[in-house]
Amino acid sequence: MKTIILRTASDYLLPVLLIFSIFILLRGHYLPGGGFVGGLIASIAFVLHSFANGLSNTKALLRIHPGFLMPVGLGLAFLSAIAPILGFGLPLMTGIWMPEPISVLGTIGSALFFDIGVYLVVIGVTLTIIFTISESA
Repeated sequence: MKTIILRTASDYLLPVLLIFSIFILLRGHYLPGGGFVGGLIASIAFVLHSFANGLSNTKALLRIHPGFLMPVGLGLAFLSAIAPILGFGLPLMTGIWMPEPISVLGTIGSALFFDIGVYLVVIGVTLTIIFTISESA
């Protein structure tokens, strides 16, 4: 299924889907979305690229093994969850927010870092599963 139309479309859709996944990630702690949905959209972008251009080209595009994203994401989510205990003596997973908003992003808080951790874990798990299935087929 490596037609010229699919290859051309995937070359244009990959950056669009990745930007959309980051948009969904960033709007997630205020509105529907977040790390899980954003990670699935990013994974879909790479799976589409893999179907169109081959698994080896997609792995070369990623540069790192997707399995590496899982412990990094888990570590980030864990650190954002225990930061209130360590730094402020607050209960586990209490939201900590910066006092001043950042333009375009809004107010940055610990929930965003938790969502980024989930985003990385979802990308890592999904791509590891899909790539392993694709290699064995």
